[in-house]
Amino acid sequence: MVARLQNTIRDYAWGSRTALPELLGVEPDGNPQAELWMGAHESASSLVGGESLYQLVSAEPAAVLGAETASRFEGRFPFLAKLLAAEQPLSIQAHPSRSQAVDGYARDEAAGIPRDAADRNYKDSWPKPEILIALGPFDALVGFRPLDESVALLEALGAPELQELADLLRDGKLRDAFTHFMSSDRDSIRPLVAALSEACRRYDGTTWAVEVETLDKLCVDFPDDPGVLAALLLNRVRLERFQAVYLPAGNVHAYLHGTGFEVMANSDNVLRGGLTRKHVDVPELVSVVDFEPLASPVLEGTDDAAGITAYETGCEYFAVRRIDVTGELEVPAEGPRIVACVEGTVTVGAEGTEDTVELSTGQSAFLRGPEGPCNLRGSGTAFVVSTG
Repeated sequence: MVARLQNTIRDYAWGSRTALPELLGVEPDGNPQAELWMGAHESASSLVGGESLYQLVSAEPAAVLGAETASRFEGRFPFLAKLLAAEQPLSIQAHPSRSQAVDGYARDEAAGIPRDAADRNYKDSWPKPEILIALGPFDALVGFRPLDESVALLEALGAPELQELADLLRDGKLRDAFTHFMSSDRDSIRPLVAALSEACRRYDGTTWAVEVETLDKLCVDFPDDPGVLAALLLNRVRLERFQAVYLPAGNVHAYLHGTGFEVMANSDNVLRGGLTRKHVDVPELVSVVDFEPLASPVLEGTDDAAGITAYETGCEYFAVRRIDVTGELEVPAEGPRIVACVEGTVTVGAEGTEDTVELSTGQSAFLRGPEGPCNLRGSGTAFVVSTG
């Protein structure tokens, strides 16, 4: 079976009002449109022929996912794909590992916290590794910057109020610095953010111009938020079209602005620390954070001769390939697959079936696990997502 997906758009406040409508070729409705979900998450499942993909998987996991995938992932659809359009920053956040998610979910269940409660940390027992592939210029904060570079940035800013942070970093105490400032109340953070904002506006150099511009904007938008100080410690990344960032368990990050194609394990576990008015739990966030500095956050795809670009992550929950279609080609992959067209027009078929679906930009199709390799033809660009 090759079937067209009907997908849900989530209207989170940070979403762009124009980017997704432009991609989908429809008129904006004036509301923020943050994410278009493709997959079988129970809170916003795609539809296949008018039926919920989540319900189809729940009823017959082996028939929909394939026996091996159903067994390996406990009868659950393994991944969730999204088109994401950020007009404003998302929260400073990290995601748990599998063992951390199992433990956290058990604690929240034992405490009797409703699964849809705003102050619940663990919605399920899965990790949430994810990859974001830019569809145009995309700005983000990703992983901790090497400590000597963060010290150099603080020295360039020259704000005496931030000397304590600089001293902690010189002593190699990244965890202490992050925990201390993220745990501070808003009243004590406000003068530090004001001092940082003033230092940013005094800065007239070029070495840190992009970082300083970002920090200054965050100071204006979040004047009493500890997440602004966390941003001092993170790599400021500008992705160009089809560059990516991979975010395994523990990676602290925040998307700032842009449109991208995102794939993650089929989980909703997010631990937030700042740049948000949503639930924040700093001790729980710190308990899952990986404090190892990340010198090279940008992931490039690897091309082969057939026009297939793979984004190698080693993640067991998903694998992502970008296909630049000019004619017809076969994409070898097994298990359940989602094909999402992000440019042009692409027709999707599968070996052993006569079913085909023509996709225009922003549309997607689903192939069941038992289907053979998928065939793409046309002129455009599509992502094929399968299990890892």
